[in-house]
Amino acid sequence: MTQKIRTRIAPSPTGFLHLGTARTALYSWAYARHFGGEFVLRIEDTDVARSTQDSVDQILESMRWLGLEYDEGPIYQMQRLDRYKAVVDQLMAEGKAYYCYSTPEELDAVREAKKARGEKALYDGRWRPAPGKTLPPVPAGVKPVVRFCNPQEGDVTWNDLVKGPITISNREIDDLIIVRTDGIPTYNFAVVVDDWDMQISHVFRGDEHINNTPWQINIFAALGAPLPLFGHCPVILGDDGQKLSKRRGAVSVTAYEEGGYLPEAMLNYLARLGWSHGDEELFTRAQLVEWFDGTHLNKSPAQWDPVKLLWVNAQYIKQADNTRLAGLVAQQLTRQGITLDASVVQTHLPQVCALLKDRCDTTVALATWAAKFYADVTPDAAELAQHVTDAVKPALQALAARLATCTWDKASIAAAIKEVLAEVGLKMPQLAMPVRVLVLGTPQTPSVDAVLELLGREKVLARLGRA
Repeated sequence: MTQKIRTRIAPSPTGFLHLGTARTALYSWAYARHFGGEFVLRIEDTDVARSTQDSVDQILESMRWLGLEYDEGPIYQMQRLDRYKAVVDQLMAEGKAYYCYSTPEELDAVREAKKARGEKALYDGRWRPAPGKTLPPVPAGVKPVVRFCNPQEGDVTWNDLVKGPITISNREIDDLIIVRTDGIPTYNFAVVVDDWDMQISHVFRGDEHINNTPWQINIFAALGAPLPLFGHCPVILGDDGQKLSKRRGAVSVTAYEEGGYLPEAMLNYLARLGWSHGDEELFTRAQLVEWFDGTHLNKSPAQWDPVKLLWVNAQYIKQADNTRLAGLVAQQLTRQGITLDASVVQTHLPQVCALLKDRCDTTVALATWAAKFYADVTPDAAELAQHVTDAVKPALQALAARLATCTWDKASIAAAIKEVLAEVGLKMPQLAMPVRVLVLGTPQTPSVDAVLELLGREKVLARLGRA
């Protein structure tokens, strides 16, 4: 490719960064990185009434957590109003845009009349200049919008990177409003000027934008601007078969961070939700960049599967560095009201994570387990009744006596347990399960000698003493 690859993600700060936009950001980022190009973050904040700084902050935090570093940005559309005005003035001077004074009531009447006749409810072009045409008198007190002179004949055709060739007749679309009455440009106009100025070469976005693309292509042509290549990715469907969106079923990216997911697991899952590389299920960020060349993108909608995401996350937790996990688990413990000293997080908690991570699918689950090592445990009465019986209490007392004096390491603890088993004639489960219930509040734990070693002599003896 001779042209420098430049991609972008352009979320609207009217809510959280949802999963569909995160996937599009991932594809745009990976494509740019694959070809040694550049990735731009643009904030499309021209919806002044709904845009908020909280949403901007959440978008930036989501991008940071996902590790989708951008080469330029964030660029804010509201800081580019002078540029949009200059381009509008150019189109007006060239007769490619015009003022429209139709009121909302007039437009509604036109739409209803067309619907009654079985026609498509398009703008009727009453304010569009034409040779020999007499325009209506300009009404007093009505602020105009600016409309783009869309071609009235011919077709718009592009070869979509995902969908293949797409053709839409110009007769199916009307003269788009490009500037509102308040002087703020509309999405379809601002995005063209932005992509032109920022030299965007490839645009990946959701396929809900397909119907916008003919207008945008025509505006590019009217400006004499180079046209980017478009790739429209199918929507992500929720469990109910409906599109995930801010208004329906979607959860923010940051909610998954708080829910104990690792960013590399989320990226892995999102990448596979509409793209594939053979049968590879798990892959690194570097492998994604190596493989993602814009091919093998699915044309059909993908189904969000929270169970599969949990499985992917569990695989990454198993592989994760224990010190890193300890930092994440410490944050989750803080949310649970348990604050650990820095020295514990650096030295002891990584050992706890190493012991427990194979049985956890989120850092929240891992923190719930780890909490048993740092906060008091209250065994369930039914578990106590089932496992801590009068028959086993002498063995528990004998074990406590040996643990009070033995060397405190896994091998010595294991030896003490075996000595007690031999002395009282019990099998390992008959003693180990009551011990687990007393010290961690559950009969199912990792190896009991490893659990006791990490819990520490003082806590172990105190909890066994409740038998």
